[in-house]
Amino acid sequence: MNDKTIAVQYGYKKGEDGSMSVPIFQTTAYEFRDSEHAANLFELKEMGNIYTRLMNPTTDVFEKRVCALEQGIGAVATASGTAAIFYTFANVAESGDNILIAKQAYGGTLTLGAHTIKRFGIEARFFDVYNLDELESQIDSKTKVIFFETIPNPAIEVADIEAIVDIANKHNILLCVDNTVATPILCKPLSLGADLVVHSVSKYINGQGSAIGGVIVESKSAKAKITDNPRYKHFNEPDLSYHGLVYTTLDMPIFTLRARLALLRDFGGAPSPFNSWLNIQGMETLALRVEQHSKSALEIAKFLEEHPKVKSVNYPSLKSSKSFENAQKYLKDGKANGLFSFIVESKEAAQKVAENTKIFSLVVNIGDSKSIITHPASTTHQQLSKEELVSAGVDEGLIRLSVGLEDSEDLINDLKSALDLI
Repeated sequence: MNDKTIAVQYGYKKGEDGSMSVPIFQTTAYEFRDSEHAANLFELKEMGNIYTRLMNPTTDVFEKRVCALEQGIGAVATASGTAAIFYTFANVAESGDNILIAKQAYGGTLTLGAHTIKRFGIEARFFDVYNLDELESQIDSKTKVIFFETIPNPAIEVADIEAIVDIANKHNILLCVDNTVATPILCKPLSLGADLVVHSVSKYINGQGSAIGGVIVESKSAKAKITDNPRYKHFNEPDLSYHGLVYTTLDMPIFTLRARLALLRDFGGAPSPFNSWLNIQGMETLALRVEQHSKSALEIAKFLEEHPKVKSVNYPSLKSSKSFENAQKYLKDGKANGLFSFIVESKEAAQKVAENTKIFSLVVNIGDSKSIITHPASTTHQQLSKEELVSAGVDEGLIRLSVGLEDSEDLINDLKSALDLI
């Protein structure tokens, strides 16, 4: 199947009632046939539904569709994109370990790494995607995962994905890519050599700002990299919390399985069936929306690039972008979806523009069908110091746009009117 068909059809078999829409299994638990059936499920002799914190038929369809779009072998959905990232780190790292995160990452991810997981005894080390010597110099025997974004929010720069893959493979370290902004319609990191992909599906996959959710997708390379690797001993030794299970002996996707059996079980950040259903609805139009987002965003970016009050525009599809070559190489047809940023003269000017648009809404979300404007230094990256903002590629005068599905001419006129006020 091709992407558009996968997004609409994959993973759902109509039941006796012939329902065209995937049913919402709004249930907490499931009845077992008998005691033997229950025991078989808990021992993994059979796969099936036990409790919605671990699995759910509606969520199962959602997981299968995202997995197929990303060309993975296994997926596990979570309550949010942040939960997906945290579970990815927690699935491999423990006290005394470290993870490597790109400086050009979403502010919440940077805060999670720099502060929150630090209290678990896990160190986050940060690297510039344009300085891979900095990445490699920080790797040691305790490094458990390398993490970056295909199109980082809000820096909007495309890294040399294959170069980072080479470094991860050289040191036999899992590589995780956040593909939220590019989506699998524009980029498939697993096919480029990444081991794991995460999404905040609240963004482009949902597409209407109606539901929170996240997902982790696993490539077949993950198990090969984990097996007999001293970095990941806990996958290769008996898990005493699950009757001595050794994950690497199983003929199934083991990274997402452990995330389900250990992390969803113990931390409980599972998606609601209704949110999974809403995200399934959004996925059906994903390819069409990405096409329109990309078309309108390029038109608006070209307008802003010529505006006298705009210092610079960050959009990989522009020929002036330092990411243009990487965008042409790694993104389908060089399209970069609907997220980009531009810089005006000051923080005060940026805030004034953000406050005076009529069609763009001042909101801290992206990927919606409605257009959104954000001043990251005041909101999503407010917790960072000036030095950290610079490292993350967030100028105090930077404005982030998530271009929706409205008419691009109306959006250009809206921005023009707001810029005239500074």
